Amino acid sequence: EEEEKVPVGTFPSFVAEGKLLVRRGEHGKALACFNNALKLRAGDKHCLVSRSQCYLRLGDTENALRDAEASLQNVKTFSKGLYQKAETLYTMGDFEFALVFYHRGHRLRPDLQKFELGIEKAQEATVNCIGGPSSVKLESKEELCFVSRQAESKKANEKPQINLTKDQKWAKKQKPVRNPKTERQLLGELYTDKTYLEKLLKDKDLMESSTKQGGKVAELVLGGISYLESRIKFWQQQKPISARLRERQLRRQSWAQGRTRKPEEVGRYLAKTMEDIDMLLAGGSPEENCQKAECVLRRVQSWPEQEVPNRSELLGRLHSCIGSAQLQMGQLEAALQNHQMDLKYARQNKLPDAMSRALDNVGRVYARTGKFQQAIATWEKKIPMAKSSLEKAWLFHEIGRCYLQLDKAEAAKSYGEKSLQAADEEGDVKWQLHATVLVAEAQVKLEDHWAAILAFERALEKAKLTANRAAQKAI
Repeated sequence: EEEEKVPVGTFPSFVAEGKLLVRRGEHGKALACFNNALKLRAGDKHCLVSRSQCYLRLGDTENALRDAEASLQNVKTFSKGLYQKAETLYTMGDFEFALVFYHRGHRLRPDLQKFELGIEKAQEATVNCIGGPSSVKLESKEELCFVSRQAESKKANEKPQINLTKDQKWAKKQKPVRNPKTERQLLGELYTDKTYLEKLLKDKDLMESSTKQGGKVAELVLGGISYLESRIKFWQQQKPISARLRERQLRRQSWAQGRTRKPEEVGRYLAKTMEDIDMLLAGGSPEENCQKAECVLRRVQSWPEQEVPNRSELLGRLHSCIGSAQLQMGQLEAALQNHQMDLKYARQNKLPDAMSRALDNVGRVYARTGKFQQAIATWEKKIPMAKSSLEKAWLFHEIGRCYLQLDKAEAAKSYGEKSLQAADEEGDVKWQLHATVLVAEAQVKLEDHWAAILAFERALEKAKLTANRAAQKAI
């Protein structure tokens, strides 16, 4: 057998490139990077977890589980590996096994909220799938007499008669769903993809043709349908339609009756909802994120203050999420109002982190609308609150850019130099590049051309280090 070729590159560079591609959603390309990295450093547990995540996003649960288990081979207490194994098992529909590993991770790292949320969703899915303890009813009083030793010995070889509830019988006899209405409910937007693929199957000429790579079109189409059917089965196990409808009805009844909600129930609901909102915003779904955050905001506003832990802090955070989504959608006036509301709650309740976040976002909106002086005034209030050198590098750069837009080149140069100093402290090449370009542009406006040339040359070196071709061309 021929030896595997050693890829050209370093382990850190392949890992960094892989993580960047994951953030962009290009999981196929990211997988190739992690493969190369593992050829250079076989068995690296962090890289195995990253590759497992790629496999999971690509629907390859078998390889995802294999990599997750490999990451735990030498260190059974590796929390990232435990979480990845639990997530993979959950995605495969093995909710009980997933629960075991969520619990193990939670015992090791009780500070990580993701394990707690994993336990909750695995427990909920298990109950929805097979029913909870309260749904198991013992038939006769005799079966409850195991306390006495005499009764225990009599019953030792007998199996207790258990009446299954309707939900349990349904789960036991469950077969793949074929009802179009139910499929539509479970698949959502993917339902149209499934119907499209099923229509393609009827085109015999197309099914007999091959792709440019030599694969059969029929195999690709059948593979797509098979994957969607596996998702239907998983989502049906995770939360059956009957359980969803019942849960929705009970929720409506409880809210309609205005019963008092337990703080732990509210806490769990809000933690899960805020996680969903953050994921939607990070995933580039501002419209959906905005609708969800507005819905939660109205609900929290309608609840009494004593029922919601840290109510003011939560309201500010929701206004911040809505404002960020509106900024992405180009709704600048609405975004400004929501970020100002976030700032108001932060000031009222003396929350420094929330105040820093709100000032950051208010300044962004002002800069986007061309109100550079107001952006500067807002961001300068944030300077004492900046915690890291990287945050300072960004902040000084943005203030300097605003001064440059206002033709105040001396101030722009000063802030550019501050940004560069902070970027040097952090060792961040990207912000060193941005800061150096800002200084050079300010020097051009000040007609200090030789200094500007030298600064641009330094910036060009930074651009080459980051492989930023657009920046190289512009410089």
